[in-house]
Parts: sequence; structure tokens; C-alpha cells
Amino acid sequence: MKFIEDGVCAAQGFTASGIHCGIRKNRDKRDLALIVSQKRAAAAAVYTQNLVKGAPLLVTKANIADGCASAILCNSGNANTCNADGEEVARKMCALAADALGIPARDVVVASTGVIGQRLDISPIAAGMEALVSGLSTDALPAAEAILTTDTKVKSAAVEFSLGGKTAHLGGIAKGSGMIHPNMATMLVFVTTDAAIAPGMLQKALSADVQTSFNRISVDGDTSTNDMCCVLANGMAGNAEITAEGEDYAAFCAALNAVTTALCRMIARDGEGATKLVECALTGAKTQEAADAVSKAVICSSLVKAAMFGSDANWGRVLCAIGYAGADVDVNKVDVYFRSAVGRICVCKGGAGVDFSEDEAKKVLLEDEVTIEVDLNEGNFSSVAWGCDLTYDYVKINGDYRT
Repeated sequence: MKFIEDGVCAAQGFTASGIHCGIRKNRDKRDLALIVSQKRAAAAAVYTQNLVKGAPLLVTKANIADGCASAILCNSGNANTCNADGEEVARKMCALAADALGIPARDVVVASTGVIGQRLDISPIAAGMEALVSGLSTDALPAAEAILTTDTKVKSAAVEFSLGGKTAHLGGIAKGSGMIHPNMATMLVFVTTDAAIAPGMLQKALSADVQTSFNRISVDGDTSTNDMCCVLANGMAGNAEITAEGEDYAAFCAALNAVTTALCRMIARDGEGATKLVECALTGAKTQEAADAVSKAVICSSLVKAAMFGSDANWGRVLCAIGYAGADVDVNKVDVYFRSAVGRICVCKGGAGVDFSEDEAKKVLLEDEVTIEVDLNEGNFSSVAWGCDLTYDYVKINGDYRT
């Protein structure tokens, strides 16, 4: 398996497009994206567990109940959430794309991101559909740009891998910078692959994958109303269809996880106002549940995040987060290290502080990627979680997000 270019257009038979249609006031910002499969594809998705759900999620769930889809349509600038006519607008979006592409409306995955509680005008979407469809190409960048909101960077990744002697490809794009604390998948993520895999196995692979990828990232502790991760698999790689677990299924899952993990790191690094990616690499847990709970507690701690912003080796905040994670942990066995590209320093051994150089620790923490290593010294389970630092700019961005 190797990483390649082209994101959601890396797989055979997929094209994409992105335009500014007028949902967003800034004409320099694309706000409507389309991804299309040449062949009807197997489809799988996971959605937010927030009780408040965006209308597009409800429509998409109904559309892909048969396990298939041909296109993904997504707008930014308006979440189409908490609107009386939300589902009607989402269905109209599907119909517009379907008519332009010559496919059934039920074969369209629809998504929206942006401000909650403002009605979404269908007019600019209808007016822009012809240009959106005519712009379809193997260049994935316009679509990747069109799904962004407060993001500062495009998030795209793809891999090439082997399935039963055939060369397959899997790629994805994502948006996410704020309201990042997933409880199933995350933000908006669209993945495409030319692998042949049955819808049920695709759903199984995705549902398992998010537990070790998107469910382990956090920027601010807010689970969005519009979180969705969707995968389309059109089978054009020509491999024997994956219908059960085995060598090919394992290879597919590995490729999927390589892309989703790469997207996780991009999302965490681009957290609203963030200056650095923070990773918690946890080892020595008695159970997987304990490992996941502790690693995410460390990443989610506002005090740990603030310390990372200040490059302050305040390891006591790490121990504090471990203590309230809800896992059965003997805190008198915990070791903590800070690591980055310039070095690694031990700050806690057996649950107690050790002598260390504050100057050396500062150098380690000043890097734009920092790993907090935690060893519970109680078992063989491990977990990695990703987050970012908490800065002044996070408040600035969210203080006037709507206005």
C-alpha cells in the first residue's frame, strides 16, 4: 500500500466538481460540491449521535437504505439544520442533482455544513447545478475546497493497494475545524474506492474503522449536528467482490484506516485557532475500553490543551485527566513523556514528578506536532487520540461565527 494523489478522484470511475453558487457571501469561497461515480456504487455511512440532526442526514439515510448510491452533493455555508422545511430542501437538492446527472434521486447522498438554524435557499443551488455538473473532472481540489467552512486547509488523502491481484484505490476528503468531538464518525468525510465490496461488508468496515479513527479526535468537545462519513465503492478495480472476512477484507480495512487516520490528523491539526497537533499515545492499559477512555480524556482536557498552547510542561494536568477518565487505572503506576521532532523528555514516573529541565521541555513542546506518551503499566492495550492546542483565536472565531 502506498499514498498517492487525487483524493476522492484517485479511484477509477469517480469525478468531482466544486463551485461558488451563492450560498456564501464571499465569492472567493466555493460552496457547492459534487462527487459522481460512473457506475452505481455500494454505499455505507455513519452519522452523528447528537439528538439534533441535520435534515440532510435523515434524507441520506433513507436514500441509501438499499446500500447503493451514485453521487454525493454537499453545500457549505448553511447546515440546513433545525429548519421546518429542511428535509424538503434536502430532497430538492437530491432531485436537482439527479435530473442533471440522469440518475434516480434516491441514488444521491446529500450533506450540508455551516450555520445552524437558518433556512437554506434552494435557488442558488438550482441555478448553479448546470455549472457544477459541467465542471466534473478528475481534479478533486475544487470539491475538497467547496465543503470547507472555518477550515484553513484542504483535507485530502488517497492510497493504492492490492486486492486479489488487482490494483485498487481508496481516497477521501474531509472538512472539520470546529465542533469536533465525534460520537460515531466526524464532521463531513467522503470516501471513494474502486474496490468491489458488498454493501454489508462496506458498512461493517466503516463502522469498525471509525472507532479507531474519527472517534478518537477532539478539538473542542462539541459533537456536531451534521456529522457524516460516507463511503462509495464502485467495483471498477475488477477484484472479486468482498463478501466475507478474509485476506482481501483485511487489506481493504487497512487501506480505509490509512486514509481515515491521515484525515484525522489533518482535522486535528486544523482545529479552530490551533497552532499545533497534539497526539496522546497511550500504552499499558488493562482493556481497550480503558485505553480509549484515557487517551481521549487527555486530548479533550481544556487545561492540557491550554498548556500545549503555552508550551508549558504541566504534566499534572495529564494526570488529572487520567484520573477523571472513568477507567480503572492505578495512578501510582503511570509514566508520562513529552515528545516531538526535537526530542523526548520524561516528566512523570510511577505517578510522581521527576527532575527534568524546563528549558528542554519547552523546546520539545514548542514544535508544531507534540506527542504526549502515557504508559499505564498495567496491561497490553494501547490507543492513539488526536487533538490540538486551545488558543485565544478559538474564542475569537466562535464569538462572531454567525454574524
